[in-house]
Amino acid sequence: MIVGIASGKGGTGKTTVAVNLAASLPEPVLLLDCDVEEPNCHLFLAPQVTASARVSIPVPVLEESKCTSCGLCSKICEYHAIAFLGDRPLIFPELCHGCGGCHWVCPTGALTEIPNEIGVVETATVPSGTLVQGRLHVGKALSPPLIRAVKQHARPEGITLVDSPPGTACSLAAALTGCDFALLVAEPTRFGQYDLSLLVDSVRELKIPCGVLINRSRGRDDPVRAYCREQGIPVLGEIPEREELARAYARGRLAIQVLPELAGTLRDLWSQITVLAGRSTSGRRRL
Repeated sequence: MIVGIASGKGGTGKTTVAVNLAASLPEPVLLLDCDVEEPNCHLFLAPQVTASARVSIPVPVLEESKCTSCGLCSKICEYHAIAFLGDRPLIFPELCHGCGGCHWVCPTGALTEIPNEIGVVETATVPSGTLVQGRLHVGKALSPPLIRAVKQHARPEGITLVDSPPGTACSLAAALTGCDFALLVAEPTRFGQYDLSLLVDSVRELKIPCGVLINRSRGRDDPVRAYCREQGIPVLGEIPEREELARAYARGRLAIQVLPELAGTLRDLWSQITVLAGRSTSGRRRL
């Protein structure tokens, strides 16, 4: 089963949940860190890197002598990576998504493709199983291709956890596509409820069943619980607001090391996820 862990903004506790859930389960876990702009699961898991692979996307290069200025390459590019100034195309490699459309429509073969390296994918052994993480190169803006490269390591058998990038942009869609369930991490505040509502809209658009885990819970009713009741979204558990948990995080320690009873909470959370995911996984597009 493949479960994505997501949050409406950074700092909500998504990675805390991902690494502690992986460490709490009784069987080996494949953890995919798809927050490729700032991967940090490794800070808590003492990884031993066993493999590293470079990831590139194809970008067009113009051979001017063959160009007839037909403009088809510019018209087909939805990301405006090719524009015409005068009678020659101007290529913006940083905007190119590597779809190959411009190369395909060019009637004279004036556009060829060269690889543009955007990042690396690292595989490591960790005490809880295997960690695969993507690292986007500094200055590269296009994360979805690298996220998809990390997702290629996912396997439907066993347990795969996907630590998604925060927010609701296209990088989130790249991380959650093909998941059997989405665990949404939220803070029990008005701001947390608003961020969660945006995230729920995105997950529903992807047609993925979801549930909510409340982090930094104060043990009372809050805007997040009220929103979940209104929307019919199950609240699967909570992590209390405790100073020792914040100290553990700052020192790169797992929360279950300082609050052992949290491991039981996370195992119960996983039991609920397996039930909910099993109800609605048929007919969806896989990875």
